[in-house]
Amino acid sequence: MAVNTGSASSLLDRLLEPQPAPAWWLVLATAAVALILVGYRPLWRLTRAAVTVAHEGGHALVALLTGRRLHAITLHTDTSGLTVSSGKPSGPGMILTAAAGYPAPALLGLGYAALLGTGRVTVMLWATLVMLAAVLIKVRNVYGLLTVFVLGALVFGVSWFGSDLLQAASAYLAAWFLLAAAVRPVFELQGSRRRQPGRTDSDADQLARLTHLPAVLWVLFFTAVCLAALVVGAMLMLAPIEELHPLLQR
Repeated sequence: MAVNTGSASSLLDRLLEPQPAPAWWLVLATAAVALILVGYRPLWRLTRAAVTVAHEGGHALVALLTGRRLHAITLHTDTSGLTVSSGKPSGPGMILTAAAGYPAPALLGLGYAALLGTGRVTVMLWATLVMLAAVLIKVRNVYGLLTVFVLGALVFGVSWFGSDLLQAASAYLAAWFLLAAAVRPVFELQGSRRRQPGRTDSDADQLARLTHLPAVLWVLFFTAVCLAALVVGAMLMLAPIEELHPLLQR
């Protein structure tokens, strides 16, 4: 069967071709919308599910990279999640796997920002599809399957049928959202630990048992990573916008 190399080449060119820097108002508007999605509680209850997908995906990826066997990912209606892997119950692999969840949304947002800073909007959208497909394979409950499928359908619809403006707006909104949204679950984690001092099932408490370091140090580590990613990611996305430079220097 003959392969249409021209079509394949055209698709690859479309994927890798950098898009021009968006208008300054789009970058700032998507940042404002992202803050609303994170800060307004009724919306946060819905949008937090996307953060949970990234969180559990981080656990799953690091589990595989450290040689652990990944069994299942479960996403719950209360936006909590669980990633089950097997292997040595202690040591670097287990520590890295446990530590990967909370920084994962921030680091993913930082990766998105790096791509957007070089105009790779299409690459970012299609990379998201690949990651969602990888997560979908290991999801083992109906709500989790529905959540990941809906996210994937939205990204596919935008990347395949959306205009350049819609693609850019969606990509920047996703990056800003992950960078901003990564911080809030860490604060919620510490708040729940204060309200429930006997709780021992959080990532920070598991890491405390594995490393013999206080759980609050792990919370501070998560916070530092998320805030650093937010600052660097914002710089990467704002840097190419020439119209913003005079405003930022005032």
